[in-house]
Amino acid sequence: MLALADQRQPRVAPLSVGVLGRLTATLIALAAIGYFTLPAFAADALRLRGDVTARGDVLTLGDLVEGAGTGIAGKPLFRAPALGATGTIQSRRILDAVAALGLGPVETGGRVQIAVQRAARRVGAPEIEAALKRALETGQGLDPRVLSIRLDGETPTLLAPVDLNGAAAALDVVYEPRSRRVSGLISLGERQASLRVSGLVVEMREVAVLARAVKSGEPITSADVTLERRPREGSPPDAQGNLAAIAGEVAQRTLAAGTVLRMSDTAPPELVGRGEAVTIVYETPGVSLSMRGQANEAGRLGSTVSVLNVASKKTLQAVVVGAARVSVGPAAPQRQASAGLPAPIR
Repeated sequence: MLALADQRQPRVAPLSVGVLGRLTATLIALAAIGYFTLPAFAADALRLRGDVTARGDVLTLGDLVEGAGTGIAGKPLFRAPALGATGTIQSRRILDAVAALGLGPVETGGRVQIAVQRAARRVGAPEIEAALKRALETGQGLDPRVLSIRLDGETPTLLAPVDLNGAAAALDVVYEPRSRRVSGLISLGERQASLRVSGLVVEMREVAVLARAVKSGEPITSADVTLERRPREGSPPDAQGNLAAIAGEVAQRTLAAGTVLRMSDTAPPELVGRGEAVTIVYETPGVSLSMRGQANEAGRLGSTVSVLNVASKKTLQAVVVGAARVSVGPAAPQRQASAGLPAPIR
């Protein structure tokens, strides 16, 4: 009986080395498949985006939700805000729209709403002014370099789609020379975006303005003066505008910082002082004489002054030609007779 019972017990055979190898390889392969496919499945999860920027008139599924397939990402869902404006969309509205498309749940990340900004190209006052200047140059022959346009209203701005390239143009421009008023339509593309503007055309000029206060008789350097564009109507008619001519001159009176320099405000420095010893020269073709003299009055380059010939004690009218140097040659105005001129000094 024991023998029969022993024969009925199942016999367990040990696994061979080959079977164990095949089993191990299978397990490794399954693990690898799971490793590479799980991230792919995770990537397909729908997630609500954060705040977005719309570039067109509508918001698509792909604009609002991450993980949507390429075939359905372009599905329109909502209308975008106006150009340059910002709006909000409640998260529940996006979830309802996704559910209506038969898609799975959307991870919101706790967001109750998202902000949507509509991208826009902004054509501001500088571009608008430049477009009007080009039109005035072409249509009226005005020089845009001396013009400034004061636009009506507060900072007019033309909003256009971001993909609308090219320079702004001024169309239907009307200019009134007497009132100097101008109006026109600022346009981009084939009038795809436009804005009607108006303003006042102001003629400008460059004037020299003191950067610091100077005292009477003080020399003025190039660093003391700047050029500024000012309306011609509000500037002195004799305002100076040549920095090179002003540098080296001296102030004729005390001047405050910010003063627009007039022709009478500066003058060349005096090269001859009153009572100063000077050299009197007399030059003609083939003749050159010089003698000692004394200035009876001060004078600048090119001015006529009274000088005393020290040797002859005669008073002469001479032209200042340099520092402590005057001329009584034929070119000198109001030249007196050369009688009494001594021989050249040796």
